Amino acid sequence: MVNGLPSEVEVITLFVDDIASSKAFYAKVFTSETVWEDAVSSVLRFGGLLINLLDVSQARPLVEPLPVGPSSAGARALLTIRVADVDEVCSALRRIGVDLLNGPIDRPWGRRTASFADPSGHVWEIAQLIGRT
Repeated sequence: MVNGLPSEVEVITLFVDDIASSKAFYAKVFTSETVWEDAVSSVLRFGGLLINLLDVSQARPLVEPLPVGPSSAGARALLTIRVADVDEVCSALRRIGVDLLNGPIDRPWGRRTASFADPSGHVWEIAQLIGRT
């Protein structure tokens, strides 16, 4: 860690292919508060963390000189949300039309998990603490 650099993450920006479908997906799946919104972005509050959904057309100046990777390149990150009951959340996700990528699965590191993706392929995992076996 660099001296003086805080350890708290404030914002995660997700580059999205279609801002309208992403806003609709996040409104349907999450009960987060929208703290900022315009034609190319939507900033959602997840507890003490902000998730910025940003139209991919606006991403280049933020990451130059690196290129902006296409969503078709595959998963590059996993965002995890702790829940009390993974099976219950999976049932709720299915009821609103969200397809699971995997799970629920009991993992050897003491979590029961399941994953799903947003319209741009960002993978979200829900995780429940379980006893180690």
